[in-house]
Parts: sequence; C-alpha cells; structure tokens
Amino acid sequence: MKLTLLLLISLAAFGHAEDMPVEADYYPITPIPIPDDIVLEVSGIEPLPNQQLAVASRRGDIYTLTGAYDDDPSNVHYTLFAEGLHESLGLSYRDGWLYATQRPEVTRLRDHDGDGRADLFETVNDGWGICGDYHEYAFGSRHDQDGNIWVVLCLTGSGGTRADYRGWCVRVTPEGDMIPTASGIRSPGGIGRNHLGDMFYCDNQGPWNGSSSLKHLKVGSFQGNPTGNVHYQLTNAIGPRPEDPKSGSRIVQEADRIPEFVPPACVLPHGKMGNSPAGIACDETNGAFGPFENQLFVAEQTASQVQRVALEQINGVYQGACFPFLSGFQSGNVAIRFGEDGILFNGGTDRGWGSRGGQRFALERVQWTGKVPFEMKRVYAQPDGFRITFTQPADGQSLADLASYEVEAYTYIYQSSYGSPVVDQEGLKVMAAEPSADGLSVRLRLDRLIRGHVHELRLPGVRSASGLPVLHPVAYYTLNEIPSP
Repeated sequence: MKLTLLLLISLAAFGHAEDMPVEADYYPITPIPIPDDIVLEVSGIEPLPNQQLAVASRRGDIYTLTGAYDDDPSNVHYTLFAEGLHESLGLSYRDGWLYATQRPEVTRLRDHDGDGRADLFETVNDGWGICGDYHEYAFGSRHDQDGNIWVVLCLTGSGGTRADYRGWCVRVTPEGDMIPTASGIRSPGGIGRNHLGDMFYCDNQGPWNGSSSLKHLKVGSFQGNPTGNVHYQLTNAIGPRPEDPKSGSRIVQEADRIPEFVPPACVLPHGKMGNSPAGIACDETNGAFGPFENQLFVAEQTASQVQRVALEQINGVYQGACFPFLSGFQSGNVAIRFGEDGILFNGGTDRGWGSRGGQRFALERVQWTGKVPFEMKRVYAQPDGFRITFTQPADGQSLADLASYEVEAYTYIYQSSYGSPVVDQEGLKVMAAEPSADGLSVRLRLDRLIRGHVHELRLPGVRSASGLPVLHPVAYYTLNEIPSP
C-alpha cells in the first residue's frame, strides 16, 4: 500500500510513467560514423595527443581519428595507421609510441616520417605461446605506473592450454622482459586499472566460473581456474603451484583453503548484468563524467551495455557492488576508454557471439549532460548490513520505510563444468533502516549477512526528495569479507 501511494505521488509530480527520466536524459550515446569501406570491429581505443584517437579493429587494422571529439562527429576523418596485425586487443600510447597487444606479442609502432602511417614496428616481447586456436585472445592494459603492460592470456579453446602461459597474466616491462604475474585465468574480456593503480580483469562464465566476474590481479595470485597451472613448471617467479580447488565446492571455502586464491572482487550475475563483460575504464575525470569519480565502468558485449562497479577493501580484499548503468549501444561493447573532457568512448563487434545491439560493429561515445541522476552511488559493507549512499538527497520517509527494500543472497557452484545456476539462495530481512540527516545515505541493518554470497539489494520504494524513483534500483554486492564491529 505504501509503495503504491509513493508511485502515485511520483506520477502526479512528474506526469505519466513515460515522462519519467531515462538514462539518455543524463548520458546520451552519440554514434561516431564509420565509412562504408572500413570494417571496424573495435577491439582497442586509446586517446592520442591533440584530440586524436587511435582505434584498433579485430581484423588487424589500426586507425587514427580526428574529429571524434567534435560536437557533431559526422565529419570524423579516419587515417589507416597500421594494418596486418594479429587481432590487437589493447592499445597504449607512451613517449611517442603506440603499443599494441597482439595475440602473439606486444608490439610498439611509430610514424617515423610523419606521413600518418606507422613505418617502424618493434617487438617488445613475445614470451608466451600461441597455437592458432580461435580463442587464444590476449588482452593488454595501458602502461601502469612502472611502465609495464599487463597481458591476460585466454586458455586454448576456452577450456584447455596447449601453449605456454595460456591461462596466465604476465607483465611486459619497459625493457621488454616478461614477468609471469598470476595464474588461474579462463577467458578474459578486458583489463584495466583502478584509481589506486591496482589492475583488474573481467573473466567470463565457464569452467570454474559460475558467473562472469571482475577480478583483482594481485601479483602472485591464483584467479580460480586451475587449467593453466601446468605452466608453473616454466617459472618460479610467483612461487610454487597452488593446490587445486575441489570441484563442486564454493569459492569462499576454497579461498579459505588455498592461500594464493584471490576471490572475485565483484561477481556480475549472469543474465542480470549481461553475459560477457569486457573492457574496463576508471573514471578519473574529476567530475567531468558526473558523480561516479574513481568508479569502474565495464563494457558488456552480449547485452550491448556499460555497467558500473564501486569497490572497497575489507581486510585487504577487494569487494563491492555492480549496478546497471547504460544500455542501447549499437553493437557488442568490447573496448572502453575515457578520453579528454570526460568523454567515454565505446566500441565493439558482434562477430563470434552476437549482441543485443544488432549491428556488426560500432564506435560510439557517451557524455554527461550535467544533470545528476538519482542513483545509488556506492554500497558499503557493515558488520550487520550495508550503508548505501545516493547521488542526490532522498526522501527521509521512504528511506526509513522497511517496505522500501528487498534483499536476497545467493552464490554459484564452484566447479569444473561450465557455469552454474544460482544456488544457496536466501531472502534476508531488513531489521532497521536508518537515514542520514541529509538524506544522502541510509544504514540497513539485516538479520544476517552471508560471507561469500552476492547480496542483491533492491530499492523499489526509495524516492528522491523531489519524488523520483532510483533510476537503477538494484545493486549486486559481492561479500568476500564481513567488516569487524
């Protein structure tokens, strides 16, 4: 009854449901035209000096673009910078060189004579193996604070490892050395760092991955899939081979048992937050992209979306919440990168998997209009529940009403077979809801928390001070650790 009354009040204030705010009111998507004679299956994006943009294609080409930042990008100009590369899935610009992570190597390219085409190609490192399998993707990061490029190497055929270091993360140093860094990787879709310089990647659902997840690439860590651990025979750089996990268990149990196992920082529930997370971009725009400073934005290939992730560290372990952010892209987003002026560039392809967007490939950009959406900003774990912050003041009465909230917890089977259904699902009771005086946060006290579970928090009854519902009224918090009282 209370929720119905709140909805009626909202409709009275803002008109019919079709007049309620939508995503595009805050973050419109602008397509960047692609010439008819260019097949641009976008696999990498990197800002260059003078508001130029480098864009890689899965077909092996790299283009430089001028005009992509213009208010009207219809006159964008493409210059073929390089061709014949092997599916570059990562670009990084440093000291006049454009670095491209290809399947078999990290390469650096330079236009030596100034004609707009790369004429100098140098292998930086090719220390991992490749056997020609279609699934042996290699995703490369931008340079980290030490000048390293981190590369996550997909397994052979997504479930085997027939070439050296498949199923691993390696670092390529400025001197061209390769440092084995982490094991346990299955099928990465992208890699990127947070504002603190820590590196993360997205691993997709499959063997030993009940659901796709955002994972922290801690040096020396085991990420959960033991298939590639045979390659510990090649190196002792990160210590001895960890004990194999037990199929049919749960991640929290195996992480407690295996010291090297770093649990996923944020599970992206399969089917609820898309099916194929890919590239990662951190909002370090100092507010130019809105109220989500230092949060991670994750490209989603299958659902043609971008998702949002806000992390925290408890007991030295990353965990946090993911939220729906923006849908309606034209193809399957793979690459994502912030450029100048708070512009978020996205691009992708539907080849191999299909995507909701319907186009074979696309390049698009997102800009903030300056209007602040009423959203959950962050979710923080508490010893007995969660604290939720908001981007705008909320109505205190709706925040205090226990009927405004629905909470359930669940997890996935940690197993060698493909994926997992939702298991161990339980509804949790909100015992108290304590709003802050300014309406910018609420403390939820629950009857209990379940370590190792995704906690799905829904806020159907929460309203802003002006009567708006939360634009995306759901958060999925991965609870690896429960804070001490």
